[in-house]
Amino acid sequence: MGRQWKGKVIFHVDINSFYASVERIHDPSLAGKPVAIAGNPKERKGIVVTASYEARAYGVKTTMPVWEAKRKCPGLIIRPPDFDKYRAASAEMFHLLEEYTELVEPVSIDEGYLDMTIPFKEGKTVQTAYELQNRMNRELGLPCSIGIAPNKFLAKMASDMKKPLGVTVLRKREVPQKLWPLPVEEMHGIGHKTAVKLKDWNILTIGDLAVFSASSLQGRFGVKGKKLSERANGIDHRSVDPEAAKEVKSVGNSITLSSDVQDKEELMNVIQTLSEKVEIRLKRKEVSSANIQLMIRYSDRQTITRSRKLPNPLFTGAEIKRQAAELLNKHWNGKPVRLIGVTALNVIPLSEAYKQLDLFSYKKDMKEAELSHSIAELTNKYGDNIISKGSSLKK
Repeated sequence: MGRQWKGKVIFHVDINSFYASVERIHDPSLAGKPVAIAGNPKERKGIVVTASYEARAYGVKTTMPVWEAKRKCPGLIIRPPDFDKYRAASAEMFHLLEEYTELVEPVSIDEGYLDMTIPFKEGKTVQTAYELQNRMNRELGLPCSIGIAPNKFLAKMASDMKKPLGVTVLRKREVPQKLWPLPVEEMHGIGHKTAVKLKDWNILTIGDLAVFSASSLQGRFGVKGKKLSERANGIDHRSVDPEAAKEVKSVGNSITLSSDVQDKEELMNVIQTLSEKVEIRLKRKEVSSANIQLMIRYSDRQTITRSRKLPNPLFTGAEIKRQAAELLNKHWNGKPVRLIGVTALNVIPLSEAYKQLDLFSYKKDMKEAELSHSIAELTNKYGDNIISKGSSLKK
């Protein structure tokens, strides 16, 4: 992908069998085995949420009843969902993606778009994708597929073309050859009901949709019909929008250590560095947090995440480090550490954080965070009452 590439360069990163992959991080004995995540796994009416590729080879599918999945795959290992683990792994995934570009748009817990146009270097796009894929697998234990294309729709379609662990390039000029022969229901954005309606018009493939009258589609489906026609022709003008998922849920940093570390002082130094980086990112995003999480991955890939909620939001790296250090003291089992991460969870806008500060500690917290200028701005904007509640209570 050298000099012929023009326009934007968009990556779509999709973690393969996300929930099952996270379970394998926490229990390496699951590697290579058929695994399914299911609600109420002990009940016959439980439903498969996701399945590993080993399980899919037996015909196990999402939404399949547990009893049917076990019939198809007698050796199937079923685990109940653990969303705290999945959210923690998702946060680590997006932190890694943000090392490549600030233009990262989360789509769901396990997939996102990256606008790589600016960091793109001539001839290095595919190489960068493989590097990202390898780091995701090596550092986080998360296998992923990556689609590379000039827009979001084509990048999404490309990432679906090779799973697991695929890196696929899809150019707009390749749409007639690679997309048009596919059944219309395989097109991103077309669900079962829409596919049935399209087939009533004898639209069976993406190619059929591409050449069908756009005005007729718009008359039948409204604005969606116009978009379907554009997508089938490889057209998608949407930009990668980091704000699309709206408010930031967490801010964190992690590092895979160059060698396994068993020295506590060295681990504390790493935590301090990570905490300072978290502070910088919190300030940049203008948010704060009262819930700090520590992630520890041991040399045997066993991973734990522990967090502690606090009465007041934290602003500084020193405070974040203090909480993370206490978590290390309490939960580290003394074994060699491969990766360590510090994350501020459930972040809130600074304006909300001011309101949550404890009556007796807010002056100290404000001073440490050097927020007096911001408070002055808030006072000018909203009036004196925003910071005079303490004196009112005193009376």
